[in-house]
Amino acid sequence: MDSDARGTRLVFPSEEQRPPGREFTPRRFDPEAGEVDFEFVIHAGGPASDWAANAEPGHKVGVSGPRRSRMIVGDVDWYLLAGDETGLPSIARRLEELPEGTKVIAVVEVDGPSDQIDFQTDADLDLTWVQKGDPEVLADTIRKLDFPSGNVFAWAGGETTSIAPVRRHLLREREIPSGWMRMTGYWKRQIANWDHHTPFEE
Repeated sequence: MDSDARGTRLVFPSEEQRPPGREFTPRRFDPEAGEVDFEFVIHAGGPASDWAANAEPGHKVGVSGPRRSRMIVGDVDWYLLAGDETGLPSIARRLEELPEGTKVIAVVEVDGPSDQIDFQTDADLDLTWVQKGDPEVLADTIRKLDFPSGNVFAWAGGETTSIAPVRRHLLREREIPSGWMRMTGYWKRQIANWDHHTPFEE
C-alpha cells in the first residue's frame, strides 16, 4: 500500500488486493500531536463497523484524503443541521467550529434518549431530538419550524430515504437554492454498500 503524489488516495499493487474502504468526516484533527479522530456507528454487517468493533491499539488502518469539499460562498446568517446517528460527527464538529453566537437550528434523529449526546458549542443552538421510525420524521419536524430571516446554509446527512424529503422540502416549500445546502445519503435501508455519492432524485 502506498499513497499517490498528492496523498489523496491509497494505491495498491492491484485492484484484487484493495481492501474495503469507507469515507468519514474527521471528528478532530491535532496536527501537533499527529492525531486524527473518527467516530463510527457500530452495526451489523459493515466493513468499517466490523473493523471498529474489533480494533485494538496497534492495529493499522490506511487513511488518505481529504477529498474536495464545497466551500460556503456568501454571507450566512444562520445554519440548519439535520441527520441521524451517522451524521452526528459532522454535526458535532460543525457546532464546535462555528463562531460564538451563530444561530443554529439542529434536528437529530436517534433510536432513543440513550443515544443523545451533549454538544460542545458557543453557537446559539436550538436543538430538537426526534425518535427514529418514520422516514419522514426529519422532514416533518423541520416543516413545522419557524425559520429565522436571512440566508441559511442547510446541511443534512443520514439515511437516504430520510434525507431526500428534507431536501425536497427545503427546495420546494422553503425555496432555498440548492447551492445553499448540502444533503448526503450516507446509507440506505436494505441496501448494502450504498454509494453515498448517488444523486437524489428530483
